Amino acid sequence: MDAAPLFVLVAGEASGDTLGADLIGALRSHFPAAHFTGIGGPKMIAAGLVSRHPLERLAVMGFVEPLKRLPELLRIRRDIVNYCRQQRPAAFIGIDAPDFNLGIEKRLKPLGIKTVHYVSPSVWAWRQGRIKGIKKSVDLMLTLLPFEQQFYQQHQVPSLFVGHPLASQLRPGDAAAARRQLGIGGAPVVALLPGSRSGEVALMAPLYLQVAAKLAASLAGISFVLPAANPARRAQLDALLASCPALPITVIDGGAETAMTAADAVLLTSGTTALEAMLLERPMVVSYKLGEWSYRLVRWLVKTPYVALPNLLAGRPLVAELLQHDATVEQLSGALLELLEPARGAALVAELRALRSQIELPSSARAAVAIADLIAEPAA
Repeated sequence: MDAAPLFVLVAGEASGDTLGADLIGALRSHFPAAHFTGIGGPKMIAAGLVSRHPLERLAVMGFVEPLKRLPELLRIRRDIVNYCRQQRPAAFIGIDAPDFNLGIEKRLKPLGIKTVHYVSPSVWAWRQGRIKGIKKSVDLMLTLLPFEQQFYQQHQVPSLFVGHPLASQLRPGDAAAARRQLGIGGAPVVALLPGSRSGEVALMAPLYLQVAAKLAASLAGISFVLPAANPARRAQLDALLASCPALPITVIDGGAETAMTAADAVLLTSGTTALEAMLLERPMVVSYKLGEWSYRLVRWLVKTPYVALPNLLAGRPLVAELLQHDATVEQLSGALLELLEPARGAALVAELRALRSQIELPSSARAAVAIADLIAEPAA
């Protein structure tokens, strides 16, 4: 094995930059003289990556923006493929960003260049036909969740569950201290997290405010904390709150972790936030709504019985999921009232605590060992 191998890593957003920086550090323990290039942000660059393009050029979301940027994205991808074809790295490591990275991996694997994809796309949940393309593109899939590896094993795709980095980063905090930090008095406290994207907030926040109004009418002294993900979401939320000035709601900029820590219960929009609430050991109710036509399409594509990560890990409906037509003021407020009963809330916290052990592993170290083993294998 080359004592100074070249690794090409490509991350597409800030979370991937964090994963990539940790992985570079772990790979250096196996290959102290290794070289790292590709695309990364400040953390990967600080860890030693030579970035050929700014990471923010890949950080596009939605449908319209990627189309507008398509010529540039294709030029960047061609550059990475051509560089790998010329330099023959020990491995190409795509970190998340599947729409971008799987296209590179598809071109490199037939050339005999080892390809690794770190963070599974949600192929196990929806559009499972994508597994055929992944199988042709990826020599090793590194997954953050145990059921993801099981899915890949069923389809004969080499994979390894390495654990979820958030499990080592997020710990339950002091609720009283968080409330003091936020200037929140009274009890109980409910955190409202309608989402970080404009469309999510437009659909979910009015519903959550109606739920808050119903709870405020039922429980004397209750208060709410509502984190805004960014300035645009803050403006969006402030406009909605103008119609309900009497609600005891504290809006904060950022600080979702602090808001959840301060809360006795959390009402959240499905996504990574559910995992964060689980790791912070906060009782939660998970909700989500789509436009009616989007919902009719998606419901035929989704293949999992649950959407909330705590439920997927537990293999049963551990936390309440109230989606689409079930996401009503009556059902959401009723589920939250149940959680605000001390015995029920404490029982759920104990079960959430037990789930941490499923995903708390030394992710970067496990990933580095698997990559070292992969590049030690003779070429097929």
